[in-house]
Amino acid sequence: MAYYHKLGEIPPKRHTQFKQPDGSLYKEELVSSKGFSGIYSLLYHIEEPTRVKEIAEPVKFGPKIIGDYPLKQTHLNTSGVENTGTDYLDSRKVLLINNDVSLAIACPSERSMDYFYKNAEGDEVVFIHDGSGKLYTQFGELTVRQGDYVVIPRTTIYRFEWDEGPLRLLIVESATPIETVNRYRNDLGQLLEHSPYCERDIRPPEKLVTERAAGDYQVKIKKQGYLHNYVYGHSPMDLVGWDGFLYPYALSIHDFEPITGRIHQPPPVHQTFQGHNFVICSFVPRLFDYHPEAIPAPYNHSNIDSDEVLYYVEGNFMSRKGIDRGSFTLHPGGIPHGPHPGTVEKSIGAKETNELAVMLDPFKPLHLTEDAISYLDPKYPMSWTE
Repeated sequence: MAYYHKLGEIPPKRHTQFKQPDGSLYKEELVSSKGFSGIYSLLYHIEEPTRVKEIAEPVKFGPKIIGDYPLKQTHLNTSGVENTGTDYLDSRKVLLINNDVSLAIACPSERSMDYFYKNAEGDEVVFIHDGSGKLYTQFGELTVRQGDYVVIPRTTIYRFEWDEGPLRLLIVESATPIETVNRYRNDLGQLLEHSPYCERDIRPPEKLVTERAAGDYQVKIKKQGYLHNYVYGHSPMDLVGWDGFLYPYALSIHDFEPITGRIHQPPPVHQTFQGHNFVICSFVPRLFDYHPEAIPAPYNHSNIDSDEVLYYVEGNFMSRKGIDRGSFTLHPGGIPHGPHPGTVEKSIGAKETNELAVMLDPFKPLHLTEDAISYLDPKYPMSWTE
């Protein structure tokens, strides 16, 4: 969750008459989570949000899982990928998935969407590795740029308009709400003083965009492995106002303030978001440990109850060899992982790092998809023997 926000015009009291200039009522819509017990927003439409012009046949949509992939350290070398498809949905290639979360890359060649998209069963975090543009939703317009985590709650109707230039996205889809971290919030949801970011860093939609023209507006809705194609006679962005706690927002990885110490700090200090059975962490430029005998490189670690995925954004990750920006490593639970040979000794005396990386730790095993197989680095599992 973020914090209370409102845009446009709303009535002084909820669930009361709010009239248009012609005397008809604006159409109120409650968008709520966890039934009526979670965060929510109230939206005020010009047209009925329930009025549909056409419903086309659903189209199968989703990844195919590899069921017999061995237990081994894995490097998905996606660093050289420049294009994964044409439009925003076609280009989304899910590489790792379980019942709680999935990770995809997307490098679309097209810079605009002639349709809207709604994920009806998952929250999304779109990390913008390369690129910038605008996110348009019924909640308004949001400027997004390189380094942003764009958090999009489920059922948000949206489209991106991207600027020209390189475009590379990391997309995390969650079966449960994406939230700020429990230990960084007080009882009322406000981020605490020791949180690595605060409400000032969270960017909600900047301005409301009210589209009144009639026409054919296509909304592709993802649910239960299909895209359900709806056509409306009015734009889903026909709001005159809204308020509440549920809306898309952006948080830049560059605004994440690292927590450091005299000796090596464990990965939870880098935690940025949480979902059910997984966490998302940000590794950012920071000073290294300042104990006189500190070892900056991470120690060997046996994951007994989680996998670990690192997506390499920028810089030279001191504990890894042969990894470039835009690649993934998967270190599965059940076997130890750690620095490559020679990197521990080499790290001694280092004062700082300029690395950027996104880490996802799921507490249930991840599965590779068929789309991931073409990116496999066959040498990686044995790279610790060099």
